[in-house]
Amino acid sequence: MKKIFLKQFICVMLVAVMVFSLAACGNKNQGNNNNTTPTPTSTTGNNNNTDNGIPTIDTVKLGEDYKDLSATIKVLTHRTDIVDTKFKDYITEFQKLYPNIKIEYEAVTNYADDVTIRLTTGNWGDIMMIPTTVDKKELPNLFQSFGTTDKIGANYEFINNFALDGQVYGIASTGNAQGVVYNKKVFSDAGITNLPKTPDEFLDALKKIKDKTKAIPLYTNFAAGWTMGAWDAYIGGSATGDPDYMNNKLVHGKNPFTDKGDQTGPYAVYYTLYEAVKRGLVEDDPTTTDWEGSKGMINKGEIGTMVLGSWAVVQMQQAGDNADDIGYMPFPISVNGKQYASAGPDYCYGINAKSSDDNKIASLLYVKWLTEKSNFAFDEGGIPIVKGAEYPAVLDAFKDVELVVDNPAPAGEETLFNDLNTKSEVGLNADNAHVQAVVEAALSGTPLKDIIDEWNTKWTDTQKELDIKVNE
Repeated sequence: MKKIFLKQFICVMLVAVMVFSLAACGNKNQGNNNNTTPTPTSTTGNNNNTDNGIPTIDTVKLGEDYKDLSATIKVLTHRTDIVDTKFKDYITEFQKLYPNIKIEYEAVTNYADDVTIRLTTGNWGDIMMIPTTVDKKELPNLFQSFGTTDKIGANYEFINNFALDGQVYGIASTGNAQGVVYNKKVFSDAGITNLPKTPDEFLDALKKIKDKTKAIPLYTNFAAGWTMGAWDAYIGGSATGDPDYMNNKLVHGKNPFTDKGDQTGPYAVYYTLYEAVKRGLVEDDPTTTDWEGSKGMINKGEIGTMVLGSWAVVQMQQAGDNADDIGYMPFPISVNGKQYASAGPDYCYGINAKSSDDNKIASLLYVKWLTEKSNFAFDEGGIPIVKGAEYPAVLDAFKDVELVVDNPAPAGEETLFNDLNTKSEVGLNADNAHVQAVVEAALSGTPLKDIIDEWNTKWTDTQKELDIKVNE
């Protein structure tokens, strides 16, 4: 098996095609309040199977096909918090349709790192949440195709991140909008009456929280690592409003991390973090932060804000008695007076290419049930994966914000971002070290410009190495 590169990431790996406008979001919210995900139109035709004879996800009919299939499948998940509760309920409901398919979950705490290593063995189970480290070129070797982009894309959102040569290897579990989780009572106690829309307005709000409440203004979750890397998810659509930025303009951009001077673009995202730390608006010792504990802390009003995707909102609401205090706001950047929010898939389900045919089919049925019947995306406060499904109320706060899904790379450049990002060792959306370095620089008094210059140099040198055309 070829080497699996460690520095590549799902959210920027290549992309989804749709741009979710505010209008689109609003229309979906105005539908009926039935939380049941609508069943997509089943595709029929001559090409109902993949090349190896396994059916495609768009052609199987839940509760009708493969009723007598007997198999035991294993699912790897990063959701350690619900593996003994919600997932058990899912199994019970699924087995009402398929009583002979047994399902075993394995929750992995250090998911991305551990699963990346296990992937190389091929003997890890049948379904996994595809880690962000997978090289797109390796998809056919590692995972079973769910079907073609044309047919699956007719009914499902976010199919392009793990698509290659017209085949889809990953189905999103839920979709995320990128914003900031905040405690509404803390904001009120601090006298913040309007949500900040620029980095400096956000920093001013954090200062008010520090001065007028006992809450930590911005909790970095530095120690968890991955929570720092999450800041990279804001440098595209949220910071530019441009769906072509991540997979085209960033790749061909000259010194793309440079301060644009208007509080937009990648610099503005890292500036926000750097200044919050430099001004003492975060926890006293970032190295001692506690991810699990932070959920209850923000629920109780001990934290003002955390920069996390919309997936986090429900977890914060359920972490204590103050669910109504938890709000979600757009990242504080405005482009020409308008706010945008990057949107994309969370972890995607992948089926082991090395599993037996029966296990592949059983896995396909379970992924389809999870996607279309479990209501997982809605319950987690995420963007639904099945087109036409209802949006959760938590996204109502984005009614004046345009959701931006990255466009695919131009033809012939499908892997260019990954190649550039990996070879340059900048590691956007792939590792945590470069964002943690921003925090460390702020604590040590190192100018942010030093870090930005280093990233620009690495980016530029690798553009030359890969013979990438650079636009002035």
